[in-house]
Amino acid sequence: MAVIYRVDMSDLSVRAEQPSEAYRDLGGRALTSAILQAEVPGDCHPLSADNKLVIAPGILTGTGAPCSGRLSVGAKSPLTGTIKESNSGGMAAIALATVGVRAIVLEGLPTDNRLHRLVVTRDGVRIEPVDGLQMTGNYDTVAAQFEQFGKQAVCLSIGQAGEMKAAAASIASTDIEGRPTRHCGRGGMGAVMGAKGVKVIVIDPAGGERPKPVDPARFKAGATRFNEALKKHPLTSETLPTYGTNALTGVINEAGGLPTRNFSSGYFEDADGISGETQHDTIVERGGVIAHACHRGCTIRCSRIYVDENGQYLTKGPEYETVWAHGTDCGISDLDAIARMDRMDDDFGIDTIETGATIAVAMEAGILPFGDAPAAIELLSEVGKGSPLGRLVASGAEVLGKTYGVRHIPTVKGQSMPAYDPRAVLGIGVTYATSPMGADHTAGYAVTANILGVGGKVDPLKPEGQVELSRNLQIATAAIDAAGLCLFTAFAVLDDPSALEGICEMLAGWYGREYASADFLELGKRTLLCERRFNAAAGFTAADDRLPDFFKKEKLSPHNVVFTVPDEDLDEVFNFG
Repeated sequence: MAVIYRVDMSDLSVRAEQPSEAYRDLGGRALTSAILQAEVPGDCHPLSADNKLVIAPGILTGTGAPCSGRLSVGAKSPLTGTIKESNSGGMAAIALATVGVRAIVLEGLPTDNRLHRLVVTRDGVRIEPVDGLQMTGNYDTVAAQFEQFGKQAVCLSIGQAGEMKAAAASIASTDIEGRPTRHCGRGGMGAVMGAKGVKVIVIDPAGGERPKPVDPARFKAGATRFNEALKKHPLTSETLPTYGTNALTGVINEAGGLPTRNFSSGYFEDADGISGETQHDTIVERGGVIAHACHRGCTIRCSRIYVDENGQYLTKGPEYETVWAHGTDCGISDLDAIARMDRMDDDFGIDTIETGATIAVAMEAGILPFGDAPAAIELLSEVGKGSPLGRLVASGAEVLGKTYGVRHIPTVKGQSMPAYDPRAVLGIGVTYATSPMGADHTAGYAVTANILGVGGKVDPLKPEGQVELSRNLQIATAAIDAAGLCLFTAFAVLDDPSALEGICEMLAGWYGREYASADFLELGKRTLLCERRFNAAAGFTAADDRLPDFFKKEKLSPHNVVFTVPDEDLDEVFNFG
């Protein structure tokens, strides 16, 4: 049975334990949130010894289930003050599952100022000092680990932002090629890892083995059914492999919901220059890679490798969220500049959504002009220097906006909104307002029915049906995160009953017992209610489940609409508990 490793940085000790009854059947987000709710005081300081950083593969991760290589990292967030689960692809989750890790729980605070490394193997976890990496970026940090441990190693690391304990700091996971491109970006998990004094976690999967289901035949049948559903759905079999997540730029722009120049408009006039189609053609012409998997076992392959004008590797993607955040929200239409900023985000270890939104707020503050890509790159470079201005950028949009007296700060619970203006996509606005995680599109991706026509159709400009849509998606997403499945598998789940049947059959095979769709949704409900209990203990109430006032009062072009879902409807999202 996989074990939970308790790593106490106060005395540099490691304790292995079998999961208790409360944690035994959990994984991913369900496990990180359960541990935090049970063991972390809601009112603790996020950078204190009382907070814990929980790193957990999903329930199905490492089993060979399609698209199941997701990693959950949880803690009380330095950015929001709420509970937080931050999710990423890359190879770390599979490597951890392969060496028998159910979770790593970082506890306490170090008594010295040294940076440390955790080395995780099939034999356990050890802590050792790692000198010479102070204020080193993720790329150089992981390169140093590969020199010592070999290319088979997998890394989780923090860059300069994590060492500075900046609220927007991420944790990088290396991808198939060993590059630190897949990030647990949201909520400042890198700051918590930095506070614990851990620079990098090296996982050596040598000698490990794939977790084995109790009923292999049933598991295999479920995996086959699930994979067939993914192969049939046009988004997971055609659109995402061809154009990646950036396929959304043109779609959301035409829908009038593409946040532009710090959420002042829903339409960007130069969107074609940075669209998924343009990105695809640029990558192909330069000899980059499309239809790239960020981890083994991914059949969707929405990632890509972006190269510069000379055909040299620059970064992954960039993903839609990066293109929006560093592009349209900043008034920038230079795809190469956006790619360079994506590389800087990954190297410094900062959330690309929060960082782009912060630069846009800085532009509104007059620190630099909208549309000035070189100035945006120069501002972002301050993070790597650790300068006062760089620390302010790495602290997120709300901190920088308040510092400079900006009124339009697009955050909920301190976290920046992602790439959909809630006035034009009302369902995602409900998710932004009510998710326990702060503004987070992945918590309940209502763009499905609002814009894409996946899982039905709910008019994005009318309040009717938005609460039910967001509620159902938040429940399903929490369960998908617990299972360790990629969120994009939800497209097939929403349109094809056989996809959910396949997931439940895989889980039935894994546990060796019957597992119905009701059990899967109950897992999501329990996880959400657990997270809300933590937030209540942290002092959050219904009054915090609201969008900034300007979304309700200032009309968004081109539809000239405001956010119209009533507060009393927002308060009904979690009425299932």
